[in-house]
Amino acid sequence: MLEILKAFLRRLLGQAERPASPSSRPDAPAVPKKIAPKPPAPKPAPPPAKAAPAPEAPPAKPKPAAPKPAAPKAAAPKAAAPKPAVVKRAVPKQGRHLAYAPDLDGDADPGEIVWTWVPYEDDPAQGKDRPVLVVGRDARTLLGLMLSSQSERDGQRHWLALGPGEWDRDARPSWVRLDRVLEVDEDGIRREGAILDRPRFDRIAAILRRNYGWP
Repeated sequence: MLEILKAFLRRLLGQAERPASPSSRPDAPAVPKKIAPKPPAPKPAPPPAKAAPAPEAPPAKPKPAAPKPAAPKAAAPKAAAPKPAVVKRAVPKQGRHLAYAPDLDGDADPGEIVWTWVPYEDDPAQGKDRPVLVVGRDARTLLGLMLSSQSERDGQRHWLALGPGEWDRDARPSWVRLDRVLEVDEDGIRREGAILDRPRFDRIAAILRRNYGWP
């Protein structure tokens, strides 16, 4: 009997401790279930800060070009030696006195071959030094005939073969021009060349008298 009573009490006490279910308690308000809050979404990481652009360096100033060395001044041209007054003209017959009197005394004399400036026929402002055979003189004015060492003169009209001589350092044969008489001031002689031997001078003199009106 005691055991039955204990069992009954245990059963009774067990029902009293068990909470009533919502269906058995209609009047009791339903207890809302608590919804666990969702964890906040992680904030996106801020973009990495852009490095500030380095300040632009001011443009470098162009370096001044190194000064060019001054060109050496050209030496002042030397004054050209005065050109002697050489004139081509028809010498009057009374002034054409042939003579042969060479004397290497520093002065130009008939029968000597000397060097002097001779102008070109087509351009008298130009010319060059040439050997000239002195065939006469009047005071300080010399009468001369120009020489040439160009072999093409051989056989040409008004040119007479003279052969080689000491006036040409290379011992080249020369030709003398008979129709062009040059008047040269004695101060215009550059240097003496040599003495033309008497036989060749006489041969030239004979042709001048016969063909060119020399007395």
